Amino acid sequence: MYTKHVSLRSATPQTLRLQADLWCRLYFSAYDVAVVGGGIVGLATVRELILRHPSLRFILLEKEKELAVHQSGHNSGVIHSGIYYTPGSLKARLCVRGATLAYEYCDKKGLPYKKCGKLIVAVEQEQIPRLHALYERGMKNNVPDLSIIDAKGIREREPYCRGIMALDSPYTGIVDWRMVALRYGQDFEEAGGTVVTESEVNDIATVTESPAGSTEGMKYPIAIRDKKGNEVRCRYVLTCGGLYSDRLSQISGCSREPRIVPFRGDYLVLKPEKHYLVKGNIYPVPDPRFPFLGVHFTPRMDGSVWLGPNAVLAFKREGYKVYDFNVRDFVDALSFRGLQKLVLKNITYGIGEMYRGVFIGAQVKILQKYIPELSLSDVIRGPAGVRAQALDRDGNLVDDFVFDGGVGDVGSRVLHVRNAPSPAATSSLAIGEMVADEVESRFAL
Repeated sequence: MYTKHVSLRSATPQTLRLQADLWCRLYFSAYDVAVVGGGIVGLATVRELILRHPSLRFILLEKEKELAVHQSGHNSGVIHSGIYYTPGSLKARLCVRGATLAYEYCDKKGLPYKKCGKLIVAVEQEQIPRLHALYERGMKNNVPDLSIIDAKGIREREPYCRGIMALDSPYTGIVDWRMVALRYGQDFEEAGGTVVTESEVNDIATVTESPAGSTEGMKYPIAIRDKKGNEVRCRYVLTCGGLYSDRLSQISGCSREPRIVPFRGDYLVLKPEKHYLVKGNIYPVPDPRFPFLGVHFTPRMDGSVWLGPNAVLAFKREGYKVYDFNVRDFVDALSFRGLQKLVLKNITYGIGEMYRGVFIGAQVKILQKYIPELSLSDVIRGPAGVRAQALDRDGNLVDDFVFDGGVGDVGSRVLHVRNAPSPAATSSLAIGEMVADEVESRFAL
């Protein structure tokens, strides 16, 4: 390799700094900011950062062979409109803005989507007050085009759906979120960013010395190492680890709480000859007694229709099959006091979810409340997703975004996105803006 030598006697201080900086970059893969985690939140954020700071060097590290293969590639594919969330909350603001940005982005990049709408259907009189409360929430959150419709209106929108009243959200849509996430990654690379896959980070630490003969090497005081022994040096680190966000926090010396507990959601799939039963998204009125939303009907961009999901504890953080098992993940979850308290508070609900997961006829019976024509012979078992549910030690679901840093040499240069709850995909571009703001504020980029 040819190397241009510079006389130290004639070199200016600026030249020396540039040479030291180049030396460090060549031999240690040095970057201004390293982002750990190639899911939709990490990709949206690193894209936003490099667009704001094109002169800085960014690298994204992902442990899998491809980007966006877990939560970003195993979800319902819905573009949510922001109905459910407390007015004024961060989730509400990010979802509403995120949906607008998502539609604009897809239009700009030529990515396909469908505004097929959503009905939140009340099938019992006792659900009517909750439905009206949802309407008020949606209006306060500035969700476009919301209306309440009666049974006749339901049949006009969804001819095979039965209910006594529904909240109609024509602004809700569907998209392939993995396709969107991969386009974020393409934007990042086209802007000069570096993506490294198959790099599972297992250590984040400060370096103890600068490169020999250089004082500028300490410009990159953080070393990120993966399980293969590869090392990246950087000034700052941002982690968007999803299902592993608590463990990434722990290896950098920060707290593990809130703890991530994986919940698997199993879908049923409507047989092709029965696709005519569903035109758009059909959702239940949420029951505040239970921690999760409940089963629903979701059309997909490929023309299929998913029904579900349930919500059961996964015995592996990336366990998409019923029998997937990892000893560490299993012990980690069951030994956590927060999960024990959550189970005790929702024991009946949890048993019901497990029962419906095994006996799909029980799940079909619930779905028949909305589409009576549906029968057990119309469905087959479908895919599953795993949700990274953050829990506190009291057994409460952490339902909003959590950032964590730390103190000391490492902690002061690391920012962890500890929790990015649903609808993180819908909100991804807005989350990217918010996290980039936080990075700029903490690290003075």
